[in-house]
Amino acid sequence: MNGEKERRDLLSEIAEKLPKLSKGQKQIAHYMLEHYEKAAYMTAAKLGALVGVSESTVVRFAGEFGFEGYPELQHSLQELIRTKLTTLQRIEIANDRIGDSDLLESVMMSDVDNIRHTLDKIDRNCFNRAVDALIGARTVYIVGMRSSSTVARFLTFYLELILPQVKLVRSTGGSEVFEQILRISSLDVMVGISFPRYSKRIINALEYAKSQGAHVIALTDSETSPIAAHADELLLAKSQMASFVDSLVAPLSIINALIVAIGKKKQAETAATFEKLERIWDEYEVYDTSHR
Repeated sequence: MNGEKERRDLLSEIAEKLPKLSKGQKQIAHYMLEHYEKAAYMTAAKLGALVGVSESTVVRFAGEFGFEGYPELQHSLQELIRTKLTTLQRIEIANDRIGDSDLLESVMMSDVDNIRHTLDKIDRNCFNRAVDALIGARTVYIVGMRSSSTVARFLTFYLELILPQVKLVRSTGGSEVFEQILRISSLDVMVGISFPRYSKRIINALEYAKSQGAHVIALTDSETSPIAAHADELLLAKSQMASFVDSLVAPLSIINALIVAIGKKKQAETAATFEKLERIWDEYEVYDTSHR
């Protein structure tokens, strides 16, 4: 079972087929319909133990709905709820998943998995085209809101050092976002960064940028992300949640790679810029030099 329509209709299909399921499968179905946000992050063994059926019954339940195995059904549920969880639900699910295990190890291993998954899935051609677009832009506009604003500021900090015109779009209210990007055109590039739960302001900003002919680069978590539809280049990073905290390790790693790739392509200019900056930093004692 693939595609957004199937994911969206999964719970409806479970409810529709429920009367025809076996007794054990009905127990699974009832739990999923009432607690799908928890079931999405349970193993087949844990779900079976919770509702009082065997692990093999859970696996057969997945097959009943056209999935090759339980992990595929689990992934479908995760996609379904990806943008719908409240902060309180995130905390509750994370507490169930981590339990009494080593919290530090659990969170860090989750981040390792996010980076590994991102490296396996990212489109290298999209990445290279994004680098070239950023280098060739008259102005680079960068927008990221809420927790994504930290990644946007990091990207802005470094690109301002190596590109001629970079503008961070501030996450202000009302129409002020559009006032900041009013003159964006086909000569410009907009980088939009957004992860669940998605900001409507970013969606609107990218839609406007695209309508003005700007080249749009979207850094997000899924092809079904609402900002993906407006992207010329789509950079996907896994951001599996860790409790109420958005995991931005993989997105930040992509940002690091973009910065390094741009610096390498503009090696001479970048070296000259930092040589000048080092003299300024020394002259005005920007950094502590006592421990050199």
